[in-house]
Amino acid sequence: MKSQISRRNFIEESTTIMAGVPFFGMLDRHRVESDQSKLNMVSPNLIGSYGPWASGLNGDQPRNLSWRNDKFKDLDKWRYQAKTRMSECLAQPKVDFSGEVKIVNSTRYDGLQIDELEWQLPYGNATRAYLLKPENMTGKLPGILAFHDHGGNKYFGRRKITKTSDDQHPMMTAHQNDYYEGRAWANEIARKGYVVLVPDAFTFASRRVLLSDVPEYNRNGLSDDNPEEAKNIEAYNQWAGEHEHVMAKSLFCAGTCWPAVFLTEDQIALDILAERSEVDANNLGCAGLSGGGLRTVYMAGMDERIKCAVCVGFMSTWNDFLLNKSFTHTWMTYTPLIANDLDFPEILGLRAPMPTLVLNDSDDFLYTLPEMQKADDILKEVYAKAGASDHYRTSFYPGPHKFDLAMQKEAFDWFDQWLT
Repeated sequence: MKSQISRRNFIEESTTIMAGVPFFGMLDRHRVESDQSKLNMVSPNLIGSYGPWASGLNGDQPRNLSWRNDKFKDLDKWRYQAKTRMSECLAQPKVDFSGEVKIVNSTRYDGLQIDELEWQLPYGNATRAYLLKPENMTGKLPGILAFHDHGGNKYFGRRKITKTSDDQHPMMTAHQNDYYEGRAWANEIARKGYVVLVPDAFTFASRRVLLSDVPEYNRNGLSDDNPEEAKNIEAYNQWAGEHEHVMAKSLFCAGTCWPAVFLTEDQIALDILAERSEVDANNLGCAGLSGGGLRTVYMAGMDERIKCAVCVGFMSTWNDFLLNKSFTHTWMTYTPLIANDLDFPEILGLRAPMPTLVLNDSDDFLYTLPEMQKADDILKEVYAKAGASDHYRTSFYPGPHKFDLAMQKEAFDWFDQWLT
């Protein structure tokens, strides 16, 4: 059986492989001519000679529904039009949720009251989540919806960014060391005076696809027995990674897409957080690294209840995915057709002028630095035109894909500044 390769190892190995390959930079689409011989001489990209053509379909100008277009003058009218189109492309599934939430376990740890919650959607296994808040709190506190990462690890979800006892699963200790400089960041921000909800995402942890529920020929001889054993977790994660394209195609066949399911389930989680008696529903935020950053983009862009957002390690342009980096990314990223109307950062920009922080790692192999910088330029333009340049910031930190202590401090300070 093949051993599981973590995303961190994949990045390091891929970087080693790429070390001897010259950097060719981004394509200048205006200089690409139709002459086939010249097309065959373009800089290498993921789809070869088709790259300049595909990249040129939307050109360098702002896309159809970009706020940066001169034709848009009224921010509210533009946002309504753009979000309507975004909703059409997402095709979110309708979910009738009863609203019933159970507390299945409670504990006090490291200055926090931690409740393990459960709710059942009309499909799939019940969702588990941790609700963290300061011990002996009084009054109402701002609420944070904390999104866990992808990390090539679907067996775990909420445990990736929390710690509920000293007896932590060794794989989660290693995970937090790798990506969060040893910190359970959801705990840390809760201790600073927030009520934090950390739900398992669709297809992760409590919401993962169980092997017993798929045909035997698609299980690779695996089962759900002894699920907490490291070797079984590694085997499950390997299978789940190979199964991801199946889920994405199946969602397309059902008339929806992965970001739509994420958004639907995350909005239900936000409903649950906002309805808590100890939460100030007028001061809600969300944040996450990597796959959690992806969920932040869609959630913060589409739900106006999110007053403050921090996207970590998931910001670039559609062109970067198209030409350079789609092979490093999950099927969970893509919404059909929206690239005709909005560049990727402009999905997050739908929330302008509300406060938004983007944190990037300058050596992140998942993106190219020029396109991360271009995404920053796009969001600066969006916020400047909205008259709210001081409500947006991007920071670049040295190092690979991570949300380390320095980045966490900036994120927490940003929430402290805007959620009061």
